[in-house]
Amino acid sequence: MYSNAGSPPPPPPTAAAAQKRTVPELRARKGGEPLVMVTAYDYMMARLVDEAGVDMVLVGDSLGMIVQGLANTIPVTLDEMVYHTRAVARGLARSHLVGDLPFMSYQTSPQQAIESAGKLMKDGHAESVKLEGGLEVAEHVYRIVRAGIPVVGHVGLTPQSVHALGGFKVQGRGRDEAEKVLADARALDDAGVFAIVLEAIPPDLADAVTRAVSVPTIGIGAGNACDGQVLVCTDLLGMMRGHTPRFAKRYAELGDSIVDAVSRYAGEVRSRAFPGKEHTFKPNAQDPRGPGSQEAARDEHALDAPLALDLWH
Repeated sequence: MYSNAGSPPPPPPTAAAAQKRTVPELRARKGGEPLVMVTAYDYMMARLVDEAGVDMVLVGDSLGMIVQGLANTIPVTLDEMVYHTRAVARGLARSHLVGDLPFMSYQTSPQQAIESAGKLMKDGHAESVKLEGGLEVAEHVYRIVRAGIPVVGHVGLTPQSVHALGGFKVQGRGRDEAEKVLADARALDDAGVFAIVLEAIPPDLADAVTRAVSVPTIGIGAGNACDGQVLVCTDLLGMMRGHTPRFAKRYAELGDSIVDAVSRYAGEVRSRAFPGKEHTFKPNAQDPRGPGSQEAARDEHALDAPLALDLWH
């Protein structure tokens, strides 16, 4: 099926036109201008958020819920993450690309973690990887970083542990839980991460963690004291129907716009208002010499020739 764009989209701006965000630059933003991160799961969304000027794009294993319609992220595979990360990579000229390591692709051993991270970099074209956990994965992080792969940590609410945590709920409540989050973040800092995602923790705890570690913290449901923020693209664009997480601000209502646009298209198709003449190619020429003549045959052959891209309009 041919796209309504009329011609293939132009490639993203070249590196000369758009300065690519690097790990040292992002790490140096600690305590400075807040980092902006959003998720993306395909080429089209990647291009759009990149043009909007975000610093980091995360291909999250949240694609299990956003793209695949699953109840949680646990079933997502490494091969699926590679596929989506590679697609997103094609759309980015400026933003730094982070790929999620999915459930059970790194927990077994540091060696497994290195191999999975390497696959996401080599085959998925990620520029860094993200994994969940603290003290229990610090050795894995250390080994991945020593292999030359940049790592983003993730503490607080860790969705891959949803069953162990008893659901998607705020973490770090009370002194003991808060101390655990702090210890996890410090362990990741010591292991060599260049940033840490803080998800669904009290804002005062997020402030304490941000002050306790040497790398930027990126919050989601963690208040505004973090060194940056991340949101799921479909949440901030208002594309998901129904429940919106408390921490997600809807900057548009594209879900309503999409439903309205498709409904109007369906109505015009059923009433035969679409396609109109302006959306229809020229009819076959009527040759007065009648079918079968050499001239008519040449004309018919010309109609079968491929049209230049600019003639699709």
